[in-house]
Amino acid sequence: MKSNSYEDIVVPKGWPKPVYDFKENKLSKEGFELGRKLFYDPILSRDSTISCSSCHSQYTGFAHTDHALSHGIEGRIGNRNAMSLVNLAWAKSFQWDGGVINLNSQPINPITNSQEMDNTLTNALGSLNNSKKYQGMFYKVFGDSLINTKNLLKAIGQFTVSLQSYNSKYDKVMRHEKEVFFTDQEVNGHQLFKKNCESCHKEPLLTNSDFADNGLPLDTDYKDYGRVTITQKPKDSFSFRVPTLRNIEFTYPYMHDGRFMKLREVINFYTDGKAHRKTLAKELQKPILLSENEKKDLIAFLLTLTDKEFLFNSKYSYLKD
Repeated sequence: MKSNSYEDIVVPKGWPKPVYDFKENKLSKEGFELGRKLFYDPILSRDSTISCSSCHSQYTGFAHTDHALSHGIEGRIGNRNAMSLVNLAWAKSFQWDGGVINLNSQPINPITNSQEMDNTLTNALGSLNNSKKYQGMFYKVFGDSLINTKNLLKAIGQFTVSLQSYNSKYDKVMRHEKEVFFTDQEVNGHQLFKKNCESCHKEPLLTNSDFADNGLPLDTDYKDYGRVTITQKPKDSFSFRVPTLRNIEFTYPYMHDGRFMKLREVINFYTDGKAHRKTLAKELQKPILLSENEKKDLIAFLLTLTDKEFLFNSKYSYLKD
C-alpha cells in the first residue's frame, strides 16, 4: 500500500511527496514518545491547566469541538476554532491565516498566546528542566539533558508530523481493496463532490493547502479578516486556509469561527449563503445548485472520509507514566 516511508511516516501510493524536512528533524521512536508526552502535558501552560490536547482531541480528529471558539487558561476565549491536526507532513504553512510556515515552530504560538497557554518559552523551559524525567527523555532523543527551545519544538514536531489519516472507507475504495465499495448514494455524492468541491478540497489530501475567501459573511464580534492580517495585501481579505475534509464528520464546529455545527448547514451556506464580493474565490463565483437529495448524497460521501483507525489509534493517545 505504501510507496515510501520516513521512519513511521507512510506515503500512500498516489499521494504527493511530503514537504516536511525529515533531515532537519529525524524521527525516532523515542522522539515520538517524547513529543506525545509533551502534547498531553499541561506543564507547557502558565498555570499548568491546559495542554495541546485540550484544543486538539484525538477522538474529534485532533480538533476542538466543545466550543465554537477555542478556550485557553482561566476560561479565556480565543477568536478562532482550533484546526484539525492531520497529515501535517504535507502542509506548507499552518493556522487559519498561514502565519506559521514551519511545523516545528508552530507550538510557539499557543504556548505564548495570552488567550491560550499564556506562558513564555523561558518559563516553559524552566518547568521542563526541573523535571528529571524530561531531562532523561530529552537526553535519549537529542543527547543533551539541558532542554532548549529548539529541541522542545522538534520533540513536539515529531509527534504532530506523525498524525496520519489514510484508512477511511474513501481511501480503501480508492485503493480498490477487496469487498469495500461505495453505495450508490456515496458514488453519486463523490461525483457531486468532484463537480462542486474538489477544486479547493483536492484529493487525496482533501485540501489544496491554499487560502481562499469562501464567501463567509464577516463575523460581527471579532471582525476577523483572515490572511490579510499576515500579508497586508487587500486581495487576501476574508481569506482563510482551505481545511482538509478528512474526518469532517467529527471535526465540527465548522469554519474558522465555528459558526456551523452540522454539515447540512455548511452545504446550505455554499448553495444559498455566500457573500459575493471582489475577493470571493473564483471557484465559488458561479452558483452551486443542489437538490435536497443531492445534498444528502454529498453528505453520505463526506461521511466516507471518517478514519476510525486514526481516531481510535492508541499510538496517538495519552499514556499514563
